[in-house]
Amino acid sequence: MDSIVVLVVVRQTVPVDHGYDEREQTAEPRTEPAAVPPKAPAAGGGDGTFDGRVVDPGAQPESRVPRALRSAVRGPLVHWPVTLLTFVAFAAYLTLSLARWYRWENPSWDNAIFEQAVAGYARLGAPIVPIKGPDFNQLGDHFSPLLVVLAPFYRLFPSPVTLLVAQCVLVAVSIVPITLVARRLLGAWPGLAVGFAYAFAWGIQSAVDVQFHEYSLAVPILAFGMAAFLTERWRASAIWVVLLLGVKEDLGLTVAAFGVVLWLRGQRRLGAVVAATGAVGFVLVLTVIIPFFNPQGRYDYWGKLSEDGSAASSGSTVSGLLDTFAGLLTPAVKIETLVMLVVITALVALRSPLALVAVPTLVWRFAGSTVFYWGTTWHYSVILMPILFAAAIDGIVRLRASRFELLRTYARLAPAAMAVVAAVLVTQFPLRDLWSPATYERSDRIAAAERAVAAVPAGASVASDRGLIVQLATDREVYWISTDPSVRPDYVVVDRLSWGGNAPVDVEQYAERAYPGTTYSVVFDEDGYVIVERTAG
Repeated sequence: MDSIVVLVVVRQTVPVDHGYDEREQTAEPRTEPAAVPPKAPAAGGGDGTFDGRVVDPGAQPESRVPRALRSAVRGPLVHWPVTLLTFVAFAAYLTLSLARWYRWENPSWDNAIFEQAVAGYARLGAPIVPIKGPDFNQLGDHFSPLLVVLAPFYRLFPSPVTLLVAQCVLVAVSIVPITLVARRLLGAWPGLAVGFAYAFAWGIQSAVDVQFHEYSLAVPILAFGMAAFLTERWRASAIWVVLLLGVKEDLGLTVAAFGVVLWLRGQRRLGAVVAATGAVGFVLVLTVIIPFFNPQGRYDYWGKLSEDGSAASSGSTVSGLLDTFAGLLTPAVKIETLVMLVVITALVALRSPLALVAVPTLVWRFAGSTVFYWGTTWHYSVILMPILFAAAIDGIVRLRASRFELLRTYARLAPAAMAVVAAVLVTQFPLRDLWSPATYERSDRIAAAERAVAAVPAGASVASDRGLIVQLATDREVYWISTDPSVRPDYVVVDRLSWGGNAPVDVEQYAERAYPGTTYSVVFDEDGYVIVERTAG
């Protein structure tokens, strides 16, 4: 049913090829019977309008409801390969994501942070994220107000799993516009091959594997926006892409780049407006909105552009910029990521100006000092997938019109090549785990982890490291273990085995030093999980 609804929406958003063959389009016109003039509407029986269709005076008025139902059913029937592909991909994403949850593996604290923010919206309040600090508003960290769209679902199902399912749905929905527009412009089976390559692209796999991130909201937005661009519905594409300003602050640069591409395609006025909107939005969010909500009145991530994490303004500005540009392609992992990005589209994305929309994201990632930004893991490449595959579709269309036979031949082979590359890379990226029995097995520590979580009462305040922070966040006030020394958490939870360094031996002493003036005593110590409870202070 979900796919039917999605396809009905897409049929209004992405014009589709209804499959008329050449004989039907070029056949001699048939002689139609003379049209019967329509009867005047009976008094009080209509709105006095006529839509120009031939009306049989003896026919009953057609109900709009059956017509809508036929349209709803016809979409999935005509495009059943797209429906099947979407369902299969969604099932793969969800299985991968829930299997990690089943194993109690927390790759980061992100899922807990976003759960706290969405829970704030669900309570019709501000997106307060205690993990970042007492009364910390998530809008002072990253500007992601569109998280509010998840609030109704979280209110119905208050669980970290709600966010995992939502991410899989959002990514799966993006398959529909990309595949439909590919089938329309490239043909049914070549378009389906492109859709397959997109659905199982490594950037999508890597994002789904590491729990929820706000970038998942951008994926369907970009997919619908790129599809509108490829079908030359310029205003619709602009509206979709401008919505990215509500997903994350860095995407303002992506909006600006899209405006440049619109300008290059001859949409000068619209392109200039979109580019200006993206640039102004980017500056406004980083210099006004985020500092307004941030307790220190600043944007906390400027330092990520410097080698040592210090402020970007320190030292010589000119030499700093030169060092930044020189480091865009070092170390080698950055070049490996670029190669992987062009390989998944069989190089044809480089033929389209749409590829320029990916440049801002790559520049800030490669200029950053955080090693997680550079490679093919984590969620940082998922927003590039709709852009590059739309560029690939556009590139194939352009190559098909080339005056060189070799390029036209390559354009015909490119969709199949993209599908083959995607299938091969599945064996190197997270979806390969679906075939491993270990993916569905729990370690012996899980029972101890469950008892540890149960030892912290619902409603209590608790400071935790990465080990159990996601599992604790739903019905407790959870802080990061070293967020703010002024906090007086009721409990402190430490997972010694996932600490990532020299884990504290004496957790009581560690907690009392972290939160001066308090006294803690051990209430749980099993299989590496240690919980201390505040008894004074």
